[in-house]
Amino acid sequence: MAEREAVYHAIMTRRDVRSQFRPDPLPDDVVQRLLTAAHHAPSVGFMQPWNFILVKSAAVRARVRDAFASANEEAALMFAGERRQAYRALKLEGIVEAPLGICVTCDPTRSGSVVLGRTHNPKMDLYSTVCAIQNLWLAARAEGVGIGWVSIFREGDLKTILGIPEHVEVVAWLCAGFVDRLYDEPELSVKGWRQRLPLEELVFHDGWGLNT
Repeated sequence: MAEREAVYHAIMTRRDVRSQFRPDPLPDDVVQRLLTAAHHAPSVGFMQPWNFILVKSAAVRARVRDAFASANEEAALMFAGERRQAYRALKLEGIVEAPLGICVTCDPTRSGSVVLGRTHNPKMDLYSTVCAIQNLWLAARAEGVGIGWVSIFREGDLKTILGIPEHVEVVAWLCAGFVDRLYDEPELSVKGWRQRLPLEELVFHDGWGLNT
């Protein structure tokens, strides 16, 4: 019972952290546990397509923050009117504030050109990598570590900064660090950007759009 409640507690209280990071570094043993949890994620064909680039350098994180800022301004212009103003008011990253950045990548060549379970859906390697990220995120919640997923980048910019090979895909930049506090609800909900959809509107039975 206690183990089940702990799992659900981690799921329900997981948050995307942007602005509550403390500067003190994460202990190496904590980082190792997070990476071990990620590495035990399910992967199609057991291909384990992920790599984790740990970035502690303030100079490198500053370059990544600059790449985000450029892409973020492009993103703001995709919204119109009040929505654009609301977007610009949001803090969407903690790249410099967090003491550790983790770039998670996916290598689609790791198991060769034909992979069990990926024969008809080539995206399964990416989905497997996302499972690793979720494992890391939930483990971080159990450790009292905040994680923020930053996705507003031009992939080529990150590849250039980190020297990532052309064939490897960037899946996530994760900001990681201890935090002063976590929001009780998702920050985008608290800030009025979007609210959680009712689950019953998202569940169909025996076919698309079919209710009980």
